[in-house]
Amino acid sequence: QVQLVESGGGLVQPGGSLRLSCTATGITLGYYPIGWFRLAPGKEREGVGCVSGDSANTYLADSITGRFTISRDNAKNMVYLQMNNLRPEDTATYFCAAAGYYSGSRYYAGDLNCQRVSFNSWGQGTQVTVSA
Repeated sequence: QVQLVESGGGLVQPGGSLRLSCTATGITLGYYPIGWFRLAPGKEREGVGCVSGDSANTYLADSITGRFTISRDNAKNMVYLQMNNLRPEDTATYFCAAAGYYSGSRYYAGDLNCQRVSFNSWGQGTQVTVSA
């Protein structure tokens, strides 16, 4: 069973930084497209960005480009979301998700392009609060 786990959230002042981590059991993240999403109270879930399954490309939402970056550490089975110059409007629960498909009990990567896939394995989220 695939399980993703986020960590690194917390309370930070405007202008501050946080690095969120995403790890998994049951899969090696380095083979899968991984997306970062956020959900703020009263708002719809928003895509923050993603990294392709071959790590060749990362994509970030227009509102975030220049402040956030996504990276991988395959040796640690980790994907990171580095968030700089945080704003109060970045307050949300942040989720990582993997894109693949099940065949029997095994979870396989399909399309490696993270902009084309449907993310179907999700973590439980980590809260980020940006406030003075």
